[in-house]
Amino acid sequence: VQLQASGGGLVQAGGSLRLSCVASVASGRAFRSYTMGWFRQIPGKEREFVAAMKASGGYANYAEAVKGRFTVSRDNAKNTVYLQMNNLRPDDTAVYYCASDPSIIQSTLASQTAYAYWGQGTQVTVSS
Repeated sequence: VQLQASGGGLVQAGGSLRLSCVASVASGRAFRSYTMGWFRQIPGKEREFVAAMKASGGYANYAEAVKGRFTVSRDNAKNTVYLQMNNLRPDDTAVYYCASDPSIIQSTLASQTAYAYWGQGTQVTVSS
């Protein structure tokens, strides 16, 4: 699986961005069978969980820091997962990564070690 993230940029505090992650999946396994996650990393810090959506699309999980501000969604027809980020804050500044895996149980959605496939990051910078 190859993942291509985009949509990052520079925005003022209180603004919004929408990140996209397009997946190229192997034949024989549909995109809809992959759980998709978003993580972020600040230089010098550990990569941290942001949000994830189960393969079924019926369950999403969010980090406490982004609940109520970020929304994860997916369009299986386009092999794409989105992260809508509203009311951005300076502490949301980070490189954002998308990740996927076809075999994740719900209890491990927030664990980066549960994801086998990772895209390159996209930089999000929020100015105060």
